[in-house]
Amino acid sequence: MLRPDLATSAAAVTLERSPTSTGGLAIRLGLASVRTITTDHAERICAERDQNGSYRSIEDLARRVETLTSAQLEALATAGVFDPTDRRGALWAAGPASRSRSDQLPGLTTGTIAPALPGLTPIEETIADLWATAIAPDGHPFRFLRPRLDELGVTPIAHLVDVDHGGRVLVAGNVTHRQRPMTAKGTTFLSIEDETGLGNVIVSPGCWARHRRAAQGAPALVIRGRVERQGIVVNVVADQLTSLDSPQGLTRPSRDFR
Repeated sequence: MLRPDLATSAAAVTLERSPTSTGGLAIRLGLASVRTITTDHAERICAERDQNGSYRSIEDLARRVETLTSAQLEALATAGVFDPTDRRGALWAAGPASRSRSDQLPGLTTGTIAPALPGLTPIEETIADLWATAIAPDGHPFRFLRPRLDELGVTPIAHLVDVDHGGRVLVAGNVTHRQRPMTAKGTTFLSIEDETGLGNVIVSPGCWARHRRAAQGAPALVIRGRVERQGIVVNVVADQLTSLDSPQGLTRPSRDFR
């Protein structure tokens, strides 16, 4: 998975050769994958590229695609579309660049040249990617939490297959879905995700009532329970749900009760 790129991305996602040594295929996010950028905006950006297939600067983009707002240029900068290694510099330039127009002489807009700014840390890059595109191309956000989870004795979801039926475990993950079917007599089914895979959690009405605040609202949970095997399906039957503290923006909202 590759970030959207001002010079190489189409409006929609595309396949291209992976830049890694394996030489396989990679998915390149399209410009329309960026928050606030519509398909029309993305197609216009692609159509206005120069003969070298790019833009000279953020100001050059703003002059050619005048419908882009300051907020949209900032979203593109946050996504790393201009330069993923200098997102702070691009954010600095986005506001002033948005005031540039094609009927003005180029280079007259002030404030587009940023001072030397520190680069984003890996976790800040992931938070920026999630905010801008809802996807973290460099890897699942839970990889940053794993050292702390290991200290707590949390089992990675992919390793649940190694736990015996009835075994007690701690698992943790970002909650992707909460579902309570009408036929389940109040039982809630959670889908959780960490950097190793997806897991299923069964929450009884009693457990839900005891831990309602975390169960209903926490974007990420640490779950204590026992492993239940049904053929090749592995579930965790919860008896305790605890909110997992994580840096703001590192977890994504769940899809609940649909």
